[in-house]
Amino acid sequence: MGRGWLRDRGEQPQPRRGVRAVRASPAPAARPGGTRRARPCRPQGRPGHAASAAGGSRAARLLPGGVRGCRGALPAPAPPRPLRCRDLGRGGGCVRAREAPRGGGPRFSSSSFLCPLTAPAQTSSRSLPRPPVFPTQNGKVAIVTGGAKGIGYQTVKHLARLGMHVIIAGNSESEGQEAVRKIQEEILTGKVEFLYCDLASMKSIRQFVQRFRAKDCPLHVLVNNAGVMLVPEKKTEDGFEEHFGLNYLGHFLLTNLLLDALKQSGTHSHNARIITVSSATHYVGKLHLNDLQSRCSYSPHGAYAQSKLALVLFTYRLQHLLTANGSYVTANVVDPGVVNTDLYKHVCWVVKVVKWMTSWLLFKTPEEGASTSIYAAVSPEMEGAGGCYLYNEERTKSADVAYDEELQRRLWTESCKMVGIFDESSRVL
Repeated sequence: MGRGWLRDRGEQPQPRRGVRAVRASPAPAARPGGTRRARPCRPQGRPGHAASAAGGSRAARLLPGGVRGCRGALPAPAPPRPLRCRDLGRGGGCVRAREAPRGGGPRFSSSSFLCPLTAPAQTSSRSLPRPPVFPTQNGKVAIVTGGAKGIGYQTVKHLARLGMHVIIAGNSESEGQEAVRKIQEEILTGKVEFLYCDLASMKSIRQFVQRFRAKDCPLHVLVNNAGVMLVPEKKTEDGFEEHFGLNYLGHFLLTNLLLDALKQSGTHSHNARIITVSSATHYVGKLHLNDLQSRCSYSPHGAYAQSKLALVLFTYRLQHLLTANGSYVTANVVDPGVVNTDLYKHVCWVVKVVKWMTSWLLFKTPEEGASTSIYAAVSPEMEGAGGCYLYNEERTKSADVAYDEELQRRLWTESCKMVGIFDESSRVL
């Protein structure tokens, strides 16, 4: 646990042996309820923007009650409509700086992407502070894709602990029911259930949505978490390349089919939320609109990165459409970091050996990897904020190409054709 965590608790770390102790001034009194005391604020040029990379300051954050936290302390009254992070700067994106702020999403070179263990900007999970305490979510309903294991399982467990009714959407009945059993044993009051949904099948997705609608319950949170990584070349039953078909198109269709339920549940004071899990590999991804299925030249690394970039473009476009329609729904995309999960089962044996030897040091645990998804789903700081790219519970800048609004529009239109739904954006624009 980092020494900074002791300071947050108002305690003074003990000096190491052989080091002369320095008398410190008394620690500031803790706020009522044990919340962290904000550091001295430094005025920012614009609320919500991160400082330049040279300054290394972190993006200002919205605290409960609409007050902007450290590094700005400017009043921010709740907006009448969902606040798009894109509104914080021209061109889109929650942080629209010329350079990415320090503490932002990790930058990948081509060589580091081939071996995710070498990602240089990952923060050691062992130095992260304790997870914050979020308000209870009694009466709310969430759907988490891929919630039977890994990051998704930890997301489901935490949301259930907060009082949510959570539905696991997965393609393995046995794994799903086992996850439900384990969570209910650990959280006696947790309400969790499993519904079958194979994101590699458009038919299965539509059947899942029909079963969910038959329950006649609201939907407040949708977490698009499931995915595959670096799989050998393979087609889904609908003929799509598996990375693009499952990671992106499956979630694209699922989200669009559930939008009505989300819009009905969202209110002025409590927006419904859509959280999509992407990856830092989107920074090196390229979207080939003329060959989205990678038919000309298949690379598992390129196909995976393209699917993750598509998810970021999709989220920004979705938030634009939601705002234009006046919907009380927000859409954000999260980067969980490098997490020790089963996603690495398709990497080469050399990487597997290195991962086995160093995962305790370089990788986050699934619980730590789920923290940003949970933050986006329930944190009061994210109320009314959409179109953000979140990493380590911080709003940061995604790849430059992700802010290309023409590319967002073209991808959305093409995706509607692929999954066979009407392009609602034609009514907005």
